[in-house]
Amino acid sequence: MAVIMDGNGRWARERHLPRSLGHQRGRRAVRRLIESARRANISVLTLFAFSSENWTRPVEEVDALMRLFSYALERDINELHANGIRVQFIGDRTRLPQGICHSMTQAEELTSANDGMHLMIAVSYGGQWDILQAATHLARSAVQGTVNLDDETAVRACFEANLSTADHPPVDLFIRTGGEQRISNFLLWQSAYAELYFTSCLWPSFTDKDFKEALNWFAARQRRFGGVEE
Repeated sequence: MAVIMDGNGRWARERHLPRSLGHQRGRRAVRRLIESARRANISVLTLFAFSSENWTRPVEEVDALMRLFSYALERDINELHANGIRVQFIGDRTRLPQGICHSMTQAEELTSANDGMHLMIAVSYGGQWDILQAATHLARSAVQGTVNLDDETAVRACFEANLSTADHPPVDLFIRTGGEQRISNFLLWQSAYAELYFTSCLWPSFTDKDFKEALNWFAARQRRFGGVEE
C-alpha cells in the first residue's frame, strides 16, 4: 500500500490556521494510519512524506517540515519499534540535513530485525529519480559485462534490484487524499498495476473509517493485470 498524504495546507487554510499547524495535525493522521494498517495486517506501507518537488516550497515551510520530521522521528521511533514495525527511508538523502540523515540511519538500524509491518517513508523522493538511479546502475552493470542486455529477465532483475523498494512487492493499493487525481511522481514503476483510490478528504481529517472505506473499495475491485475477466 502506498499513500500520498495531501491536504495539510488546505486543512489549515480552511480553519484560518498557519500551514505549519496543518502539518502538525497531519502527523497525528500518520500515527492513526500506521495503527490502522498494522491492525489490518498490511505487510508494506509506503508514505510520501516529502517529495523531490517539495524543495521548491518557501524556505520557511521547508525548514518547518524538516523540524517536524526530526521531532517525529525522535518522538515516535521507540513506539514503532515496540510494535515490531520495521522502518526504512527511501529518497535522495544528499539534500537532507546531516542530523536528520543520522536519525534516519539510527531508526533503520534499531528496527532492522523487526518482522511486523514494513513502514517505508519517502523523503526527498521522486519516482523519476528512483528510475534514473536504477537505470544508471543497470547501465554500469552492462558496461562491466555483468548483465546481458539481450536477457530481458536479467535486465529486469538488475533494474528492480536497484530501485529504492528492492525486495518488496509492487503496490496493490495507492491512496491519495486531498481531492487531486494524479500520482505526482510517486513510485512510478512500482505502481504500474496499482488500484488508484482518490478521496477528497484532507489528510489531517483522514480517519480509520476512511481507511476502511478504501480497503473495502479495493476488495471489490477485479484485478486482471491485463487479462480478461473469468
